[in-house]
Amino acid sequence: MTKERLITPGYCFIIAANFLLYFGFYLLMPVFPFYLTEVFHTGSATMGIALSCYTLAALTIRPFSGYLLDTFARKPLYIFAYFIFTSIFAGYIVAGTLAVFIILRVVHGFAFGTVTVSGNTLVIDITPSSRRGEALGYYGLANNIAMSIGPMVGLFMHDAGLSFDVLFVASVVSCSLGLVCALLVRTPVKPQVKREPISLDRFFLVKGIPAGLDLLLLSIPYGMTTTYVAMYARQIGIVSGSGLFFTLMAVGMAVSRLFSGRQVDKGRIVAVISFGIYLVCFCFFGLSSCKWLMAEFPAVGRYVFFGIALLLGVGFGTMFPAFNTLFVNLAPNSKRGTATSTYLTSWDVGIGAGLLLGGYIGQVSTLNAAYFVGACLTVVSALFFNIKVGPHFERNKLR
Repeated sequence: MTKERLITPGYCFIIAANFLLYFGFYLLMPVFPFYLTEVFHTGSATMGIALSCYTLAALTIRPFSGYLLDTFARKPLYIFAYFIFTSIFAGYIVAGTLAVFIILRVVHGFAFGTVTVSGNTLVIDITPSSRRGEALGYYGLANNIAMSIGPMVGLFMHDAGLSFDVLFVASVVSCSLGLVCALLVRTPVKPQVKREPISLDRFFLVKGIPAGLDLLLLSIPYGMTTTYVAMYARQIGIVSGSGLFFTLMAVGMAVSRLFSGRQVDKGRIVAVISFGIYLVCFCFFGLSSCKWLMAEFPAVGRYVFFGIALLLGVGFGTMFPAFNTLFVNLAPNSKRGTATSTYLTSWDVGIGAGLLLGGYIGQVSTLNAAYFVGACLTVVSALFFNIKVGPHFERNKLR
């Protein structure tokens, strides 16, 4: 039987748009803590609050954007959100106070929450259902490539003494190019469906709540890692090359996505997610022990630190397309936007909690203590997935 065609011009354009959007995003992610410290002289707790506003705004808007995507034309909403997301980077250049910065972060979060739900939903619309896991895997691979390049470039530019304004302009340029690619994506005409009365399940996929809770637990330590791992590296004595952590993590994600999507399309969603959870659980316990290793065995500790980055990438890269497909397979086609928004909302809640929790624990204790707490949360996630989420999915899946 011949496989349905996956690679089309529209699919290539939306992957490029996704890469350029996330490159602009990841370029600044590891630099923002230094920006807040050097420009506004914020402490760790205040920094966590300021940075988490972005994620909290994104998760607030996601359910509404999912509803809008299921009700109206999807591409115009995608383009509008992409334009706002791009424009806000320019706003950071003129943000003279912490209050203005936080307001911009909130608006930026609204745009990010909408554009990511829209993009994921459009990918599902323009690719064959028989290759959905593979399509989502390659689409997410663009995020991973951006994650490997963006933080490294951002930290290099910062360490080279370039101003924060230059970094903001670089993000504007990247996302502007992505917006051009987004405009070139051709989408199918959405069939008319009867509009249902507004209810809770138009904003959240109720059947996806158990999986959402599990994903939330996993995203808390992930949020701690993407934001604070560069600072953690310096605290434990790795004073240079911390950008390599993001590169190795992204390489792990890229490699895992090359096979995980195909396994998902073969119906092995539960097994793929279980493998990923066990691996990240091991990695976060290892990450929390790096402080001790660097103190006792510096050479070993450095190898372990960067080795964990690679394995973390494999673990999360394995889970991402599987979790996304799990949510979509629990929903009818008319609620693809709602399913995608529930998936991403769950992720964002955990990311926001990770920013807050990591900043708080880092201030009252140490960041390695924060990663130990994160490791414990992955243990809870593994137990909950095997006891509740997996069986619930097998009983309620629609495809």
